[in-house]
Amino acid sequence: MKKVFLTGVSGYIGLHCAAELIKSGYLVKGSVRSLSKKEEVLEALSGVVDVEGKLDFCELNLLEDHGWDEAMQGCDFLMHVASPFYSRQPKDENVLIKPAVEGTMRALSAAKKAGITRVVLTSSMVAMLGDCSRSSELNESAWTDVNAKRVTAYIKSKTIAEKSAWNFVNSQPESSKMELVTVHPGPVYGPPLNGNLSGESMTMFKDLLLGKMPMVPKAGINMSDVRDVAQIHVKALETENAAGHRFIVGTENAHSFKELAEMLQSKGYDKVSSKEAPNFMIKFMANFSSDMRGMLPFVGNTFSADVSLTMKTFNWKPITLEKIIVDTAKSIEAILQK
Repeated sequence: MKKVFLTGVSGYIGLHCAAELIKSGYLVKGSVRSLSKKEEVLEALSGVVDVEGKLDFCELNLLEDHGWDEAMQGCDFLMHVASPFYSRQPKDENVLIKPAVEGTMRALSAAKKAGITRVVLTSSMVAMLGDCSRSSELNESAWTDVNAKRVTAYIKSKTIAEKSAWNFVNSQPESSKMELVTVHPGPVYGPPLNGNLSGESMTMFKDLLLGKMPMVPKAGINMSDVRDVAQIHVKALETENAAGHRFIVGTENAHSFKELAEMLQSKGYDKVSSKEAPNFMIKFMANFSSDMRGMLPFVGNTFSADVSLTMKTFNWKPITLEKIIVDTAKSIEAILQK
């Protein structure tokens, strides 16, 4: 059985990737910031897959060299999912950029030393936004301008980390070049495996359901289901013609947050507000709120992503917005009722 080294196994996407890997017949070695998370991961995964003898753990820090080389020995593939995520804008942007970039380089360097030949890296649609000043079409060749005025620390972190990965791979000799595939979701929803609603996307969705979001931002983008994201990560490991490409994973069309809210209302979630916040209000509030500053690149814009390359390469069809929304709402309800 082939073994995959999976960074960030305890996270929202990481747990789904681990489950998909085990279902697909792989052994998994998962990295966590602290081994105290081990039981939580095992409990979450045992509800959906048989983890007995198929999963082991190691403790690694994105900002420390210790342990990376040893941990990756004996693995066939690297799936680098771990990265800090905050929609709010931190006072010091290096809080996000440094671990994202340095963690990516540590993971790739260790993978190279371990003889790993293919890496699948979790990037994001936010690495494809141009200068963030207008609505645009996102595709495999699009990049975010990290020097643009509206680009936030999180967007910089994902873009610079991914560019660093491509530079690392492309600087190797052709005879021994490691293959890289990057996966680019938009806002990620779908049922969490561990019942944790503290992540950014789950917090937003929960607040929407509970009526704690009186207005939604006037913005649109292709939405992603965490199950699709995990599935494409796993398919990317061994699909021969995937190497060297950037794959967008999301709905076939862009959807606005208003549309998402209206869909919830139509399903009987009557506390949900579909009222759009005026752009000037969010821009004004961004002067005082780090959360609102994090939204600025999206306000008033629609980013439409072309998922045709992903659909064709992996013979894949995205989960519909309706299913994403309904399944997420039901899972959050079930967690809140426990």
